[in-house]
Amino acid sequence: MSHVGVGPRAVMRSVAFLTAGVLAVPALAGCTSEDPSGKPLAEQDVAAAARARVADGGTLRWAVDSVPDTLNAFQSDADATTTRVAQAVLPSMYRTDETGSPVRDPDYLESAEVVDTEPKQVVVYKLNQQAVWSDGREIGAADFAAQWRALSGKDSAYWTARNAGYDRIEKIERGANDLEVKVTFSRPYADWKALFTPLYPKDVTGTPDAFNDGARRTLKVTAGPFAVKKVDTKGDEVVLTGNPRWWGEPAKLDRIVLRAVPRDERVSELVAGKLDLAEIDPETADEVGLAAGPRDPATGTPLMGPGGTPAPGPQGRSAAEALRSWALAHGSDEEAAEEEALAREERREAEAKARSRQRALSGFEVRKSLEPAYTQLALNGSDGPLADERVRRAVARALDRGKLAEAVLKPLGLPTEPVGSHLALSGQPAYADGSGALGEQNAKEARALLADAGWVPGGPVKKKDGEEAAGAEKDKDAKDEKDGEKSEGGDDGTYIVGEDGKNDDGKNDDGENDGDDAKDGADQESGEKHSSGKNTAQGGAPGAYAPKGTAAPAGSAAGPLAKDGKALTLRFVLPSGPGSETLRTVAGRITDMLAEIGIGTEITKVPDESYFKDHIAAGEYDLALYSWPASAFPATDARPIYAKPVPAADGSLNVAQNYTRVGTDQVDQLFDRAMATLDQKEARDLLRKADSRIWAAAGSVPLYQRPQLVAARENLANAGAFGFETPVYEDMGYLKKGAQGSRPSAPSSVPPSS
Repeated sequence: MSHVGVGPRAVMRSVAFLTAGVLAVPALAGCTSEDPSGKPLAEQDVAAAARARVADGGTLRWAVDSVPDTLNAFQSDADATTTRVAQAVLPSMYRTDETGSPVRDPDYLESAEVVDTEPKQVVVYKLNQQAVWSDGREIGAADFAAQWRALSGKDSAYWTARNAGYDRIEKIERGANDLEVKVTFSRPYADWKALFTPLYPKDVTGTPDAFNDGARRTLKVTAGPFAVKKVDTKGDEVVLTGNPRWWGEPAKLDRIVLRAVPRDERVSELVAGKLDLAEIDPETADEVGLAAGPRDPATGTPLMGPGGTPAPGPQGRSAAEALRSWALAHGSDEEAAEEEALAREERREAEAKARSRQRALSGFEVRKSLEPAYTQLALNGSDGPLADERVRRAVARALDRGKLAEAVLKPLGLPTEPVGSHLALSGQPAYADGSGALGEQNAKEARALLADAGWVPGGPVKKKDGEEAAGAEKDKDAKDEKDGEKSEGGDDGTYIVGEDGKNDDGKNDDGENDGDDAKDGADQESGEKHSSGKNTAQGGAPGAYAPKGTAAPAGSAAGPLAKDGKALTLRFVLPSGPGSETLRTVAGRITDMLAEIGIGTEITKVPDESYFKDHIAAGEYDLALYSWPASAFPATDARPIYAKPVPAADGSLNVAQNYTRVGTDQVDQLFDRAMATLDQKEARDLLRKADSRIWAAAGSVPLYQRPQLVAARENLANAGAFGFETPVYEDMGYLKKGAQGSRPSAPSSVPPSS
């Protein structure tokens, strides 16, 4: 998996125990005259071109992670491809702009405003008079009303994943004419712009049967620049074609084919000419960049390697190695000469394949930005040492978030500023750096917090049968059988820091790089090679490994911390798939930082398919890394992530999406107030206060905004790394002949958010 991200999901339940502390929240930056929201750290990179420069026709073959199980975005098994299809074929009242803020989509909506607040909030939508469904019927109040009834939560026959906002609507009726829709709310709702995006026709939402099953594999009625031609599960693709009833700017492309291609196979599909656009990992980005660079006119080989380094010589060898090879091939030792001749032939064949591969990739370029998502360190506060807020705060204070962000993003040439908010990203209106509520990285103060919690260095450690750490208990044998994951070398996927024979710089005791760790250090994230950095830590995380029994690194605690005869060791659960190398590299750096304050970590790698369901959602971890998407509506979308878990009728704990099991009544109240006010400034201030309290509780630590790397054909315009902005599907296409080479540069600055 190239990254671990979390979207809207059905409510998960797990037994947990929480302790709540009194949180001291400092004054917010939002109280100053300077706007704390800042600007987006990176702009989108889509090779923007005016429509006049884009040719009519053509097919865009776009790699996706999967063919969706449903085309209904409001069902629990909807995924990122479901969203992509919905954006291309269905109405959206609002879309997101370059700052991640909602903006009206004029193709569907002429205006929308709150016309009354007393006694009830009333919003009137005025629809574009040209807006029609593909069957010719006008988009109108009946569609709005049907979607509200389906998503209101009042009829359990509708299998919905969420109803936030729709449950606050009292009634929907026709306005002054057929183009007006009047929505009356039973309770004030600040995020009303989040509703009816996407909007499904009443044919889909009008009855439970139609809603549950009618839009899973087909959408017969649509209203976007494209329509769904077919969902081919056997061929692993979704085919979109132009909508002849579309009233807006006509689509430049004839077809968009969304092809399900695993991330580790995408470079091969690019080489084979079977893809035009694909999100890729950093290693593939290096290869594409090298192929697109300057070449020797005589041999066609690249003149420069990644990062501007000289490209390898013939067959990737130095002059000395080439001379030695010649000497062996022409020497008196016939057996050695024969072996070397065969080796030289194999190298020539490999070189020919490499040249062919580079030629195939030379028509692509890498477009990069930052995703509207961030990676965080989650601390499970349900039980064990992390149930104590002082221990969680100590873990958080031990982290140098700037160094972690730099390790992932700097090799990619992307901004390395760490994320300062749980609820928004830099440039979004609600953003403000609330990390001051926790405090800066400070190992001395982290140790003091641990001492206050009773964890002292060099204390006696009593080992009981089967006991390995003070973290959450687990039955290791049962876990091994369940996960079926065996790491290289035949072990069980569990690693104890300090027991794998590595020193600070990722080399073994002989000073040589270890091949396996060098491979692990090259990641996919940039998260996640779906997310961001190239080989951020060749050979592994500095200082994360040392030969068994080696002394602790300089500056670390005098010895392991212990309490009541137990060592302070936290179980760090990570995905083991080929796309999660970045996560594992970041985890290695985190373990090194925790070792500095005397906290041990037990790293357990688990199969990708069980990572979230069996570990994160189930609460079977102490520390974990995963990502959350940013939202234009944090009061609505972030509340389930940080709401205080509540007991369920069966005695379990209803955690919603709060997989850290850490929450407070104060945070819940701030979210509720932000959701109920129609004053945007007041809502932003309330959200920033909520974020400060979330920081102080130390249930999760935002680290970095995820990188977005996309391989695109050089002549493909208006597609690539979209950043915050909603894609404009009708403008995508291939440049006209003669239009290439005049790609407009991105604007030098982004306007501040309003």
